[in-house]
Amino acid sequence: MSIVPVPTTAPSADPLRSALASGARPARPGAAAVTLAFGWLALLRIKHVPSQLFDVTVFPLIMLVMFTYLFGGALAGSTGDYLRSVLPGILVMTVTMTTQSTGVALNTDIGDGVFDRFRSLPIWQPAALIGPLLADLVRYATSAAVVVGAGTLLGFRPNAGPLGLLAGAGLVLLFAWSLSWVWTSFGLLARRPESMMFIGMLVTFPLTFVSNVFVDPATLPGWLERCVEVNPVTHLVTATRGLMHGEPVAAQVGIVLLTCAGMVAVFAPVTMRLYRRER
Repeated sequence: MSIVPVPTTAPSADPLRSALASGARPARPGAAAVTLAFGWLALLRIKHVPSQLFDVTVFPLIMLVMFTYLFGGALAGSTGDYLRSVLPGILVMTVTMTTQSTGVALNTDIGDGVFDRFRSLPIWQPAALIGPLLADLVRYATSAAVVVGAGTLLGFRPNAGPLGLLAGAGLVLLFAWSLSWVWTSFGLLARRPESMMFIGMLVTFPLTFVSNVFVDPATLPGWLERCVEVNPVTHLVTATRGLMHGEPVAAQVGIVLLTCAGMVAVFAPVTMRLYRRER
């Protein structure tokens, strides 16, 4: 008896394998590209949650108008003279107080598990922290623009012109970005966003109000004047005023730059260490 061979058909291709890309794997993105991507992601959050702009738009405007017209006549004789002195101080105060939201947002994301997803990605991990810090510069610049714009409408005119104005605002933004590293560290340590917010207010209120933002330190009691003189915000306000009005403030600018370098040198490594520990 002869055996008739049974024709066989070729097995169908694996549908899963056919759905996968067969080309070469794309190169992993570099650190700069990932950092910018996270920065853009942080800016997109503002688009979907516009209320995040409240502290950099409405709050600075309220503070400038309120303090100018409440204290201008009593402290300087006229609102115009007081505005010349208080606007750089309000700029420093509002931008400095805004920085604490960096730690609050980070702590919220950690609690929601957002960073757990980021850690599973094959990317440069510090970008998840540095990118939002760069995006915060946009928020700080928005706050500065609101203060300067409103002050211009009220009659503020810097003696040093636009270049002095930009130099003063730039120094404030540099200080704010450096201070953000401090809040990033606290954001990784705090257990809840409410705790982070309480710590931020506990630190920023004495720093900004116990300074030369509103009054001349010479009018204060001796012990309080000495506290004001060692306050880094006082040096920042003095340097900002000097740059905007063309006064010699090289020493104060140097102190501010050293303070900024110190905050980044200390808290940037601490932040990265805490972030790795969270993993």
